[in-house]
Amino acid sequence: MNDDEIINLFLKRDESGIIELSTKYHPYCYKIAWNLLANREDAEECLNDTWFSVWSQIPPTHPPVLAHFLGRITRNLSIDRLRKKFAGKRPDVHMADVMEEMEQLNVTYTVEEQLAEKELMETINRFLEEMSPKDRNIFVRRYWFLDPVSAISKRHHMSAGSVKMNLYRNRKKLLKLLEKEGGCI
Repeated sequence: MNDDEIINLFLKRDESGIIELSTKYHPYCYKIAWNLLANREDAEECLNDTWFSVWSQIPPTHPPVLAHFLGRITRNLSIDRLRKKFAGKRPDVHMADVMEEMEQLNVTYTVEEQLAEKELMETINRFLEEMSPKDRNIFVRRYWFLDPVSAISKRHHMSAGSVKMNLYRNRKKLLKLLEKEGGCI
């Protein structure tokens, strides 16, 4: 079943839409949740929350790209679950590394306050489009899917140090672009 047909089931409030959505997108959403939570039960529970959230949001929302919509919901729910799980505790090394790298960009609320969300997304999308396919894949695997550096290096037949340097350079490029476009960092 294609995405438009699935969305139409949701718009009609037909519960079979949830089954079709889960059938088509379970592996994609599970990968996102697993990379953040590293726990099967938490990841499955997060997916159930994702399906419920989609049911609650469609209608009125009509996402142009269902996969992106689902990915964002799954990722945000996983991050929320992770924050609750580690409230007052030290997160695992992998998550601490990713969060530290993302904090170097320092773009959380400052950018969102000064740039409209749409403009920020357009800037980041343009940045990703201008990257080589390999660099883009490395960047997205790390910061969207939260893959460990070791998995990325294996996927691209690179050393872990080369992957880290690639990520560092591209974070600097993104930061420079955000400073130029938004004048806010």
